[in-house]
Amino acid sequence: MKRWILLLFGALSSPLFGQVEAIELGMDGFFGASNLGGAFGLGPKVGFRMNENFILGPTFRYQRTWSKPVQGTNFSFNNFGGGFFLHGRYKNTVFGGVEAEMIKTNYVWDQTAVFKKFVPTVFLCAGFSREFKSMIRLNIGLYYDIINSANSPYRGSYLITVKDPTTGMTVNRLPLIYRLSFYFTLWNKPERVEKEEVEETW
Repeated sequence: MKRWILLLFGALSSPLFGQVEAIELGMDGFFGASNLGGAFGLGPKVGFRMNENFILGPTFRYQRTWSKPVQGTNFSFNNFGGGFFLHGRYKNTVFGGVEAEMIKTNYVWDQTAVFKKFVPTVFLCAGFSREFKSMIRLNIGLYYDIINSANSPYRGSYLITVKDPTTGMTVNRLPLIYRLSFYFTLWNKPERVEKEEVEETW
């Protein structure tokens, strides 16, 4: 935790973050399930809004995953991780961007794959974005994992599955999930008073 705090203060003191116009606290969530298992997750974010169109910052992740295989033992476990996000917003209507994280996982979905304790995910995302009263923003979007690791903890919540037409068994999963996110404005940069406006008051 101490390391994260030091990194946060270091970022805030850098020349780049001297241009920050606002700081937002975000929280996203998702849920997905099938007859073979599923997952739900929560992801708090600290967003540094550079202007009305771009926001970026660190992310944190908690996820609960469970499985009910046709053969074998039922199981469930917790996953933790973190990373960063970069979003672009357009005319208070849509958003798009990338979210990358390293997730600590405890299970191998693909028994033929090499077990990795930490699994990378890189989601390309896009969807609806709307701000309400300059304080709360709602994002609803689809997220596609371009890495699609064989051991990804998100596999149980992929929205699209491909089944064998003969056996009806799932043979593949497309790495697409959805997320619902809320952003709350914590701080806005004070507006500067132009010199000409100050002179006019005299």
